[in-house]
Order: sequence, then C-alpha cells, then structure tokens
Amino acid sequence: MRVAMIGSGYVGLVSGSCFADFGHHVSCVDNDASKIEKLHRGIIPIFEPGLDELIDVNVAAGRLVFTTDLAEAVRNAEVVFIAVGTPSRRGDGHADLAYVYAAVRELAASLSDFTVVVTKSTVPVGTGDEIEHIIREVNPAADFAVMSNPEFLKEGAAIADFQEPDRIVIGGSDERGFAQMKRVYEPICRRGYPLLTMDRRGAELTKYAANALLATKITFINEIADLCEKVGTNVEHISRGIGLDTRIGARFLNAGPGYGGSCFPKDTLALMKTAHDFGAPQRIVESVVMVNENRKRAMGRRIVEAMETSRGKTAAVLGLTFKANTDDMRDSPSLAVIRALQDAGVKVQASDPQGMKHAGDMIEDVAFSEDPYDAVMDADVVVIATEWEEFRRLDLSKIKALMRGTLFVDLRNVFSPSELESAGFQHLGVGRPAQMRIAGQEEAPGGEGAHGSAGESASVKAVAELHVSYQGATNE
Repeated sequence: MRVAMIGSGYVGLVSGSCFADFGHHVSCVDNDASKIEKLHRGIIPIFEPGLDELIDVNVAAGRLVFTTDLAEAVRNAEVVFIAVGTPSRRGDGHADLAYVYAAVRELAASLSDFTVVVTKSTVPVGTGDEIEHIIREVNPAADFAVMSNPEFLKEGAAIADFQEPDRIVIGGSDERGFAQMKRVYEPICRRGYPLLTMDRRGAELTKYAANALLATKITFINEIADLCEKVGTNVEHISRGIGLDTRIGARFLNAGPGYGGSCFPKDTLALMKTAHDFGAPQRIVESVVMVNENRKRAMGRRIVEAMETSRGKTAAVLGLTFKANTDDMRDSPSLAVIRALQDAGVKVQASDPQGMKHAGDMIEDVAFSEDPYDAVMDADVVVIATEWEEFRRLDLSKIKALMRGTLFVDLRNVFSPSELESAGFQHLGVGRPAQMRIAGQEEAPGGEGAHGSAGESASVKAVAELHVSYQGATNE
C-alpha cells in the first residue's frame, strides 16, 4: 500500500520504517528541511536501538523516502498518518493540537481519491471529530474517513513493540476505513497479533487510559517503596510478590525516582484536563501527577540530606535520560535531582551514554564527561539516576578509588546492597534499608532486624531521617 507519514519525529520515524519493512511504500514527511536533509544523508535525529539499520534497509529497497512535500505525499497515498507532536499547552496543561490541526488543513486540499486519514499522535477525546470538520471545510468534495490508531511504543523497545504488539487499536465508523487499516496491518495480523476495532472516541481514550494506568503503577510502587524504607524491608521483594499475580503483572513495578519522558507527564495532564471539561474528574490520576512531581524533587533533597554538609561538595550523576536506551531528556527525574543538588551548593559532574547532547539545553553549570569514570573523579557522592546497562557493568572498586567520598546513592537499585558494601560504600537506594556506615565499622546497637524506639536498626533510622515525610496529602 501507499502510506504517507506526516511527522518524522519519534513516532513517525519508527512507525514509517516499520510499515516500510512490512512491504508498504512509505513517504515520511516533515516541514523541517534540515531534518529531512540529514535523513537523506543517513543521519537519524533520535536514538532508538535498531532504527538506523531498519531505515537503511528500507531506503535501499526503495520502500521508504523522506520529503518536505506534504501535498505530493498525500496525493499519492491511500492512508495518511498524522504523527506530529502534541505537547502540553502552556498555561493550562491541555494537549496542544496546533501541529495536528495545521497538518490537517494542509493535507485536506490534496485529498483526491478515497483516503484514510489516521491520527497516530496522542490526542484528546473528540479530536477526530474536529479533524473531520476541518477537512470538510477545506475540501468539501474530499472522499475520506478519519480513523484513530494510537501508538503504544516504549522508547528503547519501540521497534519490537511495533512489530510484535500486545494489540493494535483502530477506532472509527467507516467500513471502508476499517478495511484499509486492516490491509495496512495485515502482515502483523496474519502472525496472530490482535487487532481491536471500536468507535473513534474509544480509541482516543484508550491511549490516555493506558498511559495513566502505567503511570499509576509506577507511582504506587514508589509509595510502597517509601513504606518499605520505614519498616526496614526491600521493595524488590514486594514487587516480585505482587508482580507474579497475573491480575497485576510484573512490568512497571520497579521503584525509582519517579516517571518522566515524552508521554506519561503530558498525557496524564491532558487526561485530567479533558476529564474536567466533560465533568468527570479523574481523582486517582490527579493524585498520581501530584505525587510523582513531589517525588522527583524529594529525591534531590534526600541526597543533599545524606551528604550532611553539601556546600562545596561534588556529586557525580550517572544517567540523565528519563530511562535507559533513549536520548529523551523530557521531564527526566535527573533534572530535578541536579537542580536540588545545585541549589544546595553542590557541584555536579555527569555522564550519560546518549543524553548529554540534549542535556546542555536543559541544565546549566554541569561538567559532562563521556566516560563515567571521569565523571566520578574526586566526587563526594555518586548518584545512579538512569538504569543504563553500561552502568551495571561499572567496576565499583575503581569508582571507590577515584572518588573522594564514600556515599553511593542508587536511585534505580542497579546494584545490590552487598555489592556496594563489599566495595566499601555507604549506600542509599529506593525502597530498601540504607547502609549509612562504612564497611568494617562497628554496627550500631539493635541490628538490622530490631524494631521499636530502643532497638531500631541503624539502617532503618538512617532512611527515616533522610525521608521527607508527607504533610497532609500533598507533600512528600
């Protein structure tokens, strides 16, 4: 089939390349001429494992092209996907649909034969209705169907998510539109992956509901982690204990510094705003957003308090992106952590396999190093902020030798307590007992298993002192 993908950002590039790999002829369109020029030269503007190879193969086969000519791409297409950005709108948190509607107005004039116009961008309920209205206004003679086909791609695993999806969701009301969309996805469907059809508003809301529920799982386990620290147990045991329940599932139950990225923060906000507009407030989602924002700031304060004296000290922050295997810095917890450290007078040195090319635009006065061992040189504290596999392979003894201090704060629980203690670190993780004494020193009275004010363990006391208590229901 002939497919046009309007928007050559993260979703557009991954989706367009995968459709081309299925055998379709895909034109990826973008109004940024410099981006298209780079793509023609084989320079990929985003980092996604395997994407550069996938693009190279399909460009060479003639199935994938890049262009700034939207009109030509649309005229030649049977299906036109809209995959432009929908960031949070300044001032009110609603999804900003300016890019979507601008693309629709431009493509509408080029529609000729029957064409399916598909929103793959994440858009609020009712956006498809407005798209239909705009097309009819611009081109009354157009023969078209507006469908919703939300993406469910995880950054860092997007190609596998597209080619082996949990489900494909298509929303609309036009039978010709459904037939075209089934043809587009036929290479996946014949391998047994489920394709769900529903009304258009249902598909639009499914995307928001999915992201809100995943954000809720992350926030839930983070709050359970806080309780684990108070009672002196390990949240990783709890995550496994509940994750093996098939009704719950193990994914998105890794405790950490809070969620970030391009999707969860803006989509939970947009869902809240849409729900209020329709008179159906989403109180759980509102709490999730509030708790997550508070948590990211609290992680920074936790490190500062653990340092006891912060001014004039140096922190090495390993990991800048919001998760591993991406270069996405948007709403990354590391940003809040670094700002809290800097506000306390701490000098920050940082390293990340992919994030440093964007980090300079978001944070100032940070010394960046390609090599994480250079970043930890003379540091008083090392902070793991992103769970890159490269960091799991670090030599802890070498880090200890390069550092000036002995404090290791693992916000992703990359290393086990025994590994950190064997290397001679004081350590602080998330949702597990801290070890705030140097290995070899005398244990404080009470021992790890003791409870109560007289016999409470040193590790539980340390976490309790470092933890920022809730005040009412709003502050962590």
